[in-house]
Amino acid sequence: MEVAHNQWAIFRLEGKVAIITGAASGIGEAAAKLFVENGAFVVVADIQEELGLKVVASIAGPDVDRAIYKNCDVTVEKQVEETVAFAIEKYGTLDIMYSNAGILGSTDSILDMDMEEGFDRTMAVNLRGPALCIKHAAGAMVKRQVRGSIICTASAASVLGGLGPIAYNTSKHGLVGLVRAAASELGKHGIRVNCVSPYFVATPLATSGMSAKGINNASGIEAVASSAANLKGVALKAKHVAEAALFLASDESSIYLRARQRAAHPPATPCRHRSDDRRRPPRRAR
Repeated sequence: MEVAHNQWAIFRLEGKVAIITGAASGIGEAAAKLFVENGAFVVVADIQEELGLKVVASIAGPDVDRAIYKNCDVTVEKQVEETVAFAIEKYGTLDIMYSNAGILGSTDSILDMDMEEGFDRTMAVNLRGPALCIKHAAGAMVKRQVRGSIICTASAASVLGGLGPIAYNTSKHGLVGLVRAAASELGKHGIRVNCVSPYFVATPLATSGMSAKGINNASGIEAVASSAANLKGVALKAKHVAEAALFLASDESSIYLRARQRAAHPPATPCRHRSDDRRRPPRRAR
């Protein structure tokens, strides 16, 4: 994909350097493409090397330095630290960390769950991974006095029980707490920390989870999601979540958001919640 630059285009991430984990497919892939289209240099970080290299080849176009692949297991601290160092060595700085890598994990009931393989593994990827990404990205930003943006992919399951397997649900609730705490600490350095919380998106992650129920294609998953959603006639896609992440990564969000969770096409119950410590009183019936 060639990044077409012209005098009328607005490149919201012009010259910025981003790391996106889990960028070999799904939401991460869509974000990598969109960030590059908006002028960013992107490190595609993933454990799926073949897919990651294909993503880089598809988005870099003639500007081969625009995107680069780095193998990274987000549960291993040394690999996350090395990925941050790699981005800085390659591009000279780090402005954006999009911690997107995640797994669905075990679908077992809490009564039958293998705690090591089912629960601990899910928490390692979905919660420890983002914590490592925040730690090392923020450390690099503070050292270089970069007023950067850190984004995490949470889920509508971070505000409701029962939207996913119990380990997944738990990890996403924990992730919102991590984002709040990190934003509270890092704001004094000018670093924004936010998350985007999509509902059901037809990604490889969702497909793997729904295959046991006989749903193994995007249209089937989107039909299930649409049946429970408030907004009818539109299917939430990876590019929509990527667009929310683009806003959070851009300077447009720099004076508005701190520890805010952006819900993308949520289910029928709560549409969103505020992720700071302020609470509005309930509205009285008129």
